[in-house]
Amino acid sequence: MKKKPNLVIIMADQLRYDCVNERYMPTVSRLFADGVHFPRAYCNSPLCAPSRGAFFTGLYPNNNGLLINPWEPTDRSAGAVKAGLPNLYTLLENDWDSWHCGKQHLYTEDRFDLQPDSKTTWTHTQDDYQKDLEDRQVRAPGGVAFRGIVPEMAQGGITRARIYSMPHTGVYSEGLENYFDRYFLRGAKKAIREHDGRRPLLLNMMALAPHPPFDVPEPYASMFQDDELVLPENVGVWSPQQSPLQLYSLTGAGGVRYSRSDWQKIWPSYLGLVRLLDDVVKEIVDELIATSMFEDTLFVFTSDHGEMLGSHRLWQKFCHYEESVRVPMMLKFPDWMDIKPQVIAQAYQHVDFLPTLLDLLDLPHELRLDGRSWATAIQNATPPTATPPTATTPPTTTPPVPDSPIFIQFDGNGALGNFGRAVIDGQFKLIVDLFQNEFFLELYNLQDDPQEMNNLAFDPNYDELLHSLLAMLRQHMNKTQDSQHIPPDALDLFRSRYRPYMIGINGEEYFARA
Repeated sequence: MKKKPNLVIIMADQLRYDCVNERYMPTVSRLFADGVHFPRAYCNSPLCAPSRGAFFTGLYPNNNGLLINPWEPTDRSAGAVKAGLPNLYTLLENDWDSWHCGKQHLYTEDRFDLQPDSKTTWTHTQDDYQKDLEDRQVRAPGGVAFRGIVPEMAQGGITRARIYSMPHTGVYSEGLENYFDRYFLRGAKKAIREHDGRRPLLLNMMALAPHPPFDVPEPYASMFQDDELVLPENVGVWSPQQSPLQLYSLTGAGGVRYSRSDWQKIWPSYLGLVRLLDDVVKEIVDELIATSMFEDTLFVFTSDHGEMLGSHRLWQKFCHYEESVRVPMMLKFPDWMDIKPQVIAQAYQHVDFLPTLLDLLDLPHELRLDGRSWATAIQNATPPTATPPTATTPPTTTPPVPDSPIFIQFDGNGALGNFGRAVIDGQFKLIVDLFQNEFFLELYNLQDDPQEMNNLAFDPNYDELLHSLLAMLRQHMNKTQDSQHIPPDALDLFRSRYRPYMIGINGEEYFARA
């Protein structure tokens, strides 16, 4: 490829895949319709930093070293990509004029982003935003009223009380232009206007929305009303045979405090942030059009992970249900690259992005990446036979390549603990939830049970499949030198330990009795 496109990557933070539709994200939905859409895209870790590590390095968290958000000093060594490993920034910044604005959670041991000779321009970051507010004595969104006490493990075995965001809602009184993503938007516009025109632009815009706190500025705080919303069936429901180990982590300890009626009132604040993000994307697109750059831009949109938002009676992410690990994923190409809009049906994972991008840009490399390249499939696939669907409707294209397994891991939030592993193979997902010396298995048929309410791990009719998926997961864990272990007799142990106690209760009914 002689001509190089501009590359604009927008990554949302904590955006559910099912929110990409005309009602909540009209601009992003149109981009999806005009681009290459992966409706079955997954992150490789349901947590900010390790998810970004996988996306930007093309390596699984175990292989790049970034496993957690490094808030706990004793576990900080597990919170950085190993020194010397290439990432998207370092691979492209010689040929592209590289800019970054917004959240920066791609932590590396050598802190490539803080080096004085960095070839990337770092502007309007989250640190810059906090300093700007402090200088002007403006309150940041959130605060004590939006936080609560939850348990968190450290060093894989010590449980501590920690304070994290809870789904409390409010109106951000300092106004829209003082909100996180409006500040980041100014950085994106600066990059578009001031980049070195002798080279194509590389812009990584890392949004914060719709991540909590749900302290939402107007008009977005009042944009959606609770009585207009029909929530997914699994919101506010503790499903039969759901892993009780989730109660030891933030996602369960925080989420079980809220009923379905509570979530009905919380969702409008989240959706307000979703629309705020969509409007930010619209302004970036408009700026690219105004500067005559849009027609030469490869536009990428995704999220680092999803948000439970009450599904399975859970809060935030940190688990392996669809709402937490499935993400929106789209690439929109310039017309001159001759890649037609299409919907690719196969399961895709974030580690696939970097090898795919390098091939699409004709950038030769000798990197040993974990992801697979979709470039040939994207370039040769048949376009859809109907209007491209939204993130939640079935795909229409003929499968261009066979499915391959998706591997996802969670090693703790701000510290090591509350581990989890998952493998997705075709329509089935196996989840292994790990806490201290316990493990719990969940098996779901994603095609027949998309809201994952029927755990098949207790059903002997699925023994062959369960053994196959467990073997697949063990092989992957061994290959990546995983710190965790699944015993060879895991299925028998699991059933003997848990079958007598799994009674399939409704959350509200149970907690009322308790």
